[in-house]
Formats: sequence, C-alpha cells, structure tokens
Amino acid sequence: MGSVNKAILIGNLGRDAELKFTGSGFAIARFSIATTDRRKDSKTGDWVEKTEWHRIVLLGKQAESLQDYLKKGKQVYVEGRIETRSWDDKDGQKRYTTEIVADRIQLLGGAGGRGGASRGEDDYDYGGGASYGGGAASGGTTGGAGGFDPMGGGEGDDDIPF
Repeated sequence: MGSVNKAILIGNLGRDAELKFTGSGFAIARFSIATTDRRKDSKTGDWVEKTEWHRIVLLGKQAESLQDYLKKGKQVYVEGRIETRSWDDKDGQKRYTTEIVADRIQLLGGAGGRGGASRGEDDYDYGGGASYGGGAASGGTTGGAGGFDPMGGGEGDDDIPF
C-alpha cells in the first residue's frame, strides 16, 4: 500500500499573506493560520485553549488570485501536503521549517468577512482542479452552488468534508 500526506485545516490568518515571485515569475504566497483547540483540564475542570500556528505556502496562479483576499483575521479552509525544508542561516546553522503546501484554499465567512456560516460573496472556492477530479468526466466538476472560481476547476459543495 502507498502512503498519504494530507493536511486539512480550518483557521484564521495571523497576518496578510506575503506574495513574492521567483526569478522566472512564479508566484509564491506565504501566510500563517491559527487553529485553536478547547479542552477541559482534567485536574482543575477549567476550560483551556491551546492555539497552534501553521505555515501555509500557496503556489502559482492560486497565490496570485487569492492575494487580495488572504487578509489578517480571515477564516480559511486549507487542504494540502506537509513538507519540511532546510537551509543554512547566515551563521552556517542548519535551520528547518515545516509547512503545508496548499492544494486547495476556500475562504470562509468567519472573522474578517461579512457573513456568518452561509455562503456569500466573500466565499470563493479555489479548488486544485485536476488533482481533485471529483465531478464531471473531464476531471472538473459540474457547476457548484454559488462561488467564483477563477481557476476553472473548483469543487462543488458536495466535496466539503464537513
């Protein structure tokens, strides 16, 4: 059997996404999202929150298309793979970082948006296209309910895992 490297997160952006371009003009957007877990402390009975920060990398046309929407506080759904990369810092020390390389981003109606839980004009599905060929025979999907898909390969509402 093969292996699976898949991360699914829903969280809020800690700051606006930073868009940069490689020498060949390839777009790379980087941002962090926070996820918060709330549990009851077994000793005190008090509710305790723990926030985890996740580094997200968005590549290519998706990075360019979403730049104007990935703002601090905005709630997003992210699907992607976990990657760790390393480099040598200015002092020659080996450094590592673990990131989620996003295949799919969906803007949600949480903080930073105008809506609540319903789909509105702030909610866009920027699906990964052919990598999620879950609809029509051509590898895309048939028209989703609402939403704007500049990539031409977004997923319909039936593909949301919750």
